[in-house]
Amino acid sequence: MTEVLVQPDGSPSPAGERPEHGVEEAEGKRPPNTGARLWGRVRSKLLRQKLDPQAVQTKNWHMDVIEMNGIKVEFSMKFTSRDMSLKRTPSKKQTGVFGVKISVVTKRERSKVPYIVRQCIEEVEKRGIEEVGIYRISGVATDIQALKAVFDANNKDILVMLSDMDINAIAGTLKLYFRELPEPLLTDRLYPAFMEGIALSDPAAKENCMMHLLRSLPDPNLITFLFLLEHLKRVAEKEPINKMSLHNLATVFGPTLLRPSEGESKAHLTLASDIWSHDVMAQVQVLLYYLQHPPISFTELKRNTLYFSTDV
Repeated sequence: MTEVLVQPDGSPSPAGERPEHGVEEAEGKRPPNTGARLWGRVRSKLLRQKLDPQAVQTKNWHMDVIEMNGIKVEFSMKFTSRDMSLKRTPSKKQTGVFGVKISVVTKRERSKVPYIVRQCIEEVEKRGIEEVGIYRISGVATDIQALKAVFDANNKDILVMLSDMDINAIAGTLKLYFRELPEPLLTDRLYPAFMEGIALSDPAAKENCMMHLLRSLPDPNLITFLFLLEHLKRVAEKEPINKMSLHNLATVFGPTLLRPSEGESKAHLTLASDIWSHDVMAQVQVLLYYLQHPPISFTELKRNTLYFSTDV
């Protein structure tokens, strides 16, 4: 499976292509927000571009240039297979929070939702929920790495640093946390079932299946997922201002929360582009299903665990 990443700051993104080199040139005065608009144009072009299976196999470099308002962005990119770019390896790390199992973190903190998730979401809702492109626009890589370091070290200055940090860096830190989990939040084990469930055509069967899959998640994963879900719904309520619809948010978070295991990825390497496209669309649809669903209660889910078959 091919997953190619795009970020001006070098940090990973859910989908796209990775420009490994970028050069910017400027002449004279430019309209405000030119850089953000230009980068948006670059991202849009790359995300629209079809993956050519032949290019995937040959690993050729592709060169391109985009210009706007006196700025020229020149970049080169090549395809990298999913097992190389987004490989999740089992972690023996027990300290810090990044790359540590969510069950280990919540047990250590004696919390239901990891502290990093609660604090980043609280800060976004406090001063970033109306930010245009929140969660879609990248934060500065050095800021994100600085926040990662203080959360890993459990530094006493975390709250002060959060209050002073650019909101896109905080949003980027939250995405990075989920991306670096040793296993996706919705788990490797349930991935095939989520893919099958979202493809069901009968609404009642789909509802039963999708709710049963949530019940099947470990409690720390389920509680954290529901916490994030309600936050993303609140972000989408501000869509007229922040331009982030439920579908936009599902596109950003779906491939981060739900991805095939390394074994499944290797099994499909020969059909990299087709499988990648299908998987990403299905991952987005899974998250979108839950985002569009009426509020889901952890208590109600657990109360209804009986009478459902484990065959999905």
